Amino acid sequence: MSKTAKVLRENIPEIMDLWQHQVIKDVPAAKDANAIALFDHLPNIIMDIADLMERSDKMTDINADKTYSEIIENSVTHGRHRATTAHYTVEQVVHEYIIFHRTLSKYISAHGGYDQQMSHLLKYVIETSILKSVGAFSLAIQEMQEKLIGTLAHDIRNPLSAAQLALQMMEQDKTGKWTEKTRKMAQSSVKKAIDLIEGLMNGISVKAGEGMMLYFEETDLIKDIKLVHAECKEVYTNKINLECEAEKIEGIFDSTAIRRLLENVIGNAVKYGLSEKPITISITDEEDAVEIKVHNFGNPIPEEKQEQIFKFMGTAKKDKKSVSGSWGMGLTLAQIVAEAHGGDINLLSDKKTGTTFIITLIKQFNEPGKKRARLSFVVENI
Repeated sequence: MSKTAKVLRENIPEIMDLWQHQVIKDVPAAKDANAIALFDHLPNIIMDIADLMERSDKMTDINADKTYSEIIENSVTHGRHRATTAHYTVEQVVHEYIIFHRTLSKYISAHGGYDQQMSHLLKYVIETSILKSVGAFSLAIQEMQEKLIGTLAHDIRNPLSAAQLALQMMEQDKTGKWTEKTRKMAQSSVKKAIDLIEGLMNGISVKAGEGMMLYFEETDLIKDIKLVHAECKEVYTNKINLECEAEKIEGIFDSTAIRRLLENVIGNAVKYGLSEKPITISITDEEDAVEIKVHNFGNPIPEEKQEQIFKFMGTAKKDKKSVSGSWGMGLTLAQIVAEAHGGDINLLSDKKTGTTFIITLIKQFNEPGKKRARLSFVVENI
């Protein structure tokens, strides 16, 4: 089968073009993907299949073969990649592989290299690829669901704790001096918890490449920023400054999601910043966008870990030697929300100046209404 192996190696671009044409025609989710994302690890699988063909006569057990293990690894990676690509389903992942099998079979047959031994090898490899890819796809969807639900459930604790604290303060307030203030605090916290519970319910129905449901409407962002600032000043002992010259910043935003974004980033600054130094929230109103900076002094986030903290399935692990070793899921949520608003979140961190998270939001990126956030992160292998 060495002749056929050579044909496959030398014609991968042509084979992938044939496959792409048929997949775009038959698989709905493939229509929106560019060629690089669509091909993913399939060219590598073709190379590995060619390698197996070249050595098939000498193999006693294909399952013990190193190249076969690489095919399995590439198939797993392909399945997990598809889990981060919008609109894919298990059925569509399987359909892609069926078309892949047919394309390879037709191409090999057209070049006079198709026989029973070839058929058995190709069938065995593709069937295993489907099994491993679908398994990885399903597991990645489950992991995404658990992470989103975990993030939402974690955030629900904060307003409920604040409401409980307000009720305790009311009980201890014998003079009635603080009753009205604490009542409003409890009311606001309970409302926030209810909003988060709605998000929790939506997080249960995670689909490939899609995250939580967002609700966009025309609103003044300054009101939400000032609300978060006021609440954080009540909750934390740190001095928290707000620098903002704009009286209004109007655009189409999800107010609840942006408040959660800010709460998570500020909470991160409190947790890892120096308690004796102030945290500063700076707002810059631009023509089409708004920039939000949250700065704290303290130990910097190591450069090698700065990219990890935003990864959806690869949050930085605890480092016992550094107080900035684990950032939880809040920053994952921050990136989801920022990207859903057409923006992003970046990080500057060094020993001299401290740590600054820079969030950019595009004012008119979305239309009013409901929309699921996309998960554009690279899902790491298990």
